[in-house]
Amino acid sequence: MATMRWRAMGWSAAAALLALPAMAMVLTAEVRWTGADFTILAAMLLAAGTATELIFKANWSRRGRAAAALAVLAAFISLWIELAVGIVG
Repeated sequence: MATMRWRAMGWSAAAALLALPAMAMVLTAEVRWTGADFTILAAMLLAAGTATELIFKANWSRRGRAAAALAVLAAFISLWIELAVGIVG
């Protein structure tokens, strides 16, 4: 049962992260996202969430699951930063 709570909290956090720019658009004119921006973020969150679900269902050691989850988080953040400001290119 505790696992279901963690899963629900994780997907709820992803939904809140997706809703954050929409709320910011209501409060300020400085945030201007299009439908494509929301679609890309939703796809990124879905991919990261699904990868995390698969990692924690895998029969790996605790250290291996933690390392894989950190790799997913690092990839998510790196891609988000690259799409936002284009550090690499």
